[in-house]
Amino acid sequence: MSIVVIIDLVPKFKEWIKRIHIGRYTDKKKWNEEISKKGALWLVKTPKIKVTDNTRLILLDMVKGNYSKNNIQYWQEASLLLGMTEYINNNKAPDAVKNVFGLLKRKFDQHGDWREKPETVDAAILAYALMKVNFINIDNYKKALDEIWELIKGHIGDDGTVQYRRSMKNYRYVDTIGFICPFLVCYGLRYKNNKCIDLAVRQIKMYEKYGMLNDFQIPYHAYHTKNKLPLGINGWGRGLGWYAIGLIDTWNELPNGTAYKEEMEKSVREFARVILTYQQQNGSWTWTIIRDESNPDSSATATLAWFLLNASKIKDISTQCKKGLNMSLDYLMKVTRKNGEVDFSQGDTKDIGVYSGLFTILPFTQGFCIRTVNKDVF
Repeated sequence: MSIVVIIDLVPKFKEWIKRIHIGRYTDKKKWNEEISKKGALWLVKTPKIKVTDNTRLILLDMVKGNYSKNNIQYWQEASLLLGMTEYINNNKAPDAVKNVFGLLKRKFDQHGDWREKPETVDAAILAYALMKVNFINIDNYKKALDEIWELIKGHIGDDGTVQYRRSMKNYRYVDTIGFICPFLVCYGLRYKNNKCIDLAVRQIKMYEKYGMLNDFQIPYHAYHTKNKLPLGINGWGRGLGWYAIGLIDTWNELPNGTAYKEEMEKSVREFARVILTYQQQNGSWTWTIIRDESNPDSSATATLAWFLLNASKIKDISTQCKKGLNMSLDYLMKVTRKNGEVDFSQGDTKDIGVYSGLFTILPFTQGFCIRTVNKDVF
């Protein structure tokens, strides 16, 4: 029993210690150095994200295999890789480059294939991050990329959109937009596969049709393909983040002057207007954005900051987007621990309508902070 008590108490004590002197960063350059230093270390050993909200008897969850899952780790690693790629683009960072290659070696074999074959579409965001590493020959990893396309095709349902899980064939989750759409466009353009691009745009447009709160363009967690009814709460913070990164990276990847680019730009404009309406005075977004009294969520804030940074390229909304971006970065600096870890991200979601009450570190958040501040170039 004493071992169980120690395993329960040590994480709580460590978290308490690390929160001492939180929020001391005021200079973006210094903040970038510290969060990127931590991000580089996490490429080597990415923290395991808890599936459970339990804070007691967690040894039992570990034994049962309920403590963490590979599916969650895909988007942690992907975000770190996206962030560190932006950091390396702006800095001479040989140690960070070394750590990127270390991650790639862990995930892919000498033939450019997955060491452990993915079974869920969550892995597509890691494949997208791989394609954004601009100091490797991406064609050396084509086997792994082809595997993801085959995996996605195997998840296409009767309605022509992609399932979150094969066991949930009649549900479409907002998460899936962030997982697959940027990859599909990037892969489709590189390997001249228009079906991929069509599918990405269809996934987004169908979600906008059935998965949004009418007239408000605020996504629900999911919708049912048979009765077309939305599911879960509307305005879940990280759900907005999933939609935001799926939409903005898809828009970024699409070639200028194409019909799809113009169509996606309309969605970008509208969503920028929506999220700016619900940004808090302190620069954050809460975990359920339409309730001001909810806890701020750093994962929602970091992903929406990335969206606003890129949306600011549209001239007529540029000023508003940049203001919101700067507010969000100021907030994220205030919730960064002295060791460079960005704190207070909502924990993993359990099911539609079942959301975590824990707020702590999340490599996913860390990566998007690094990605945004390095693309913003202060």
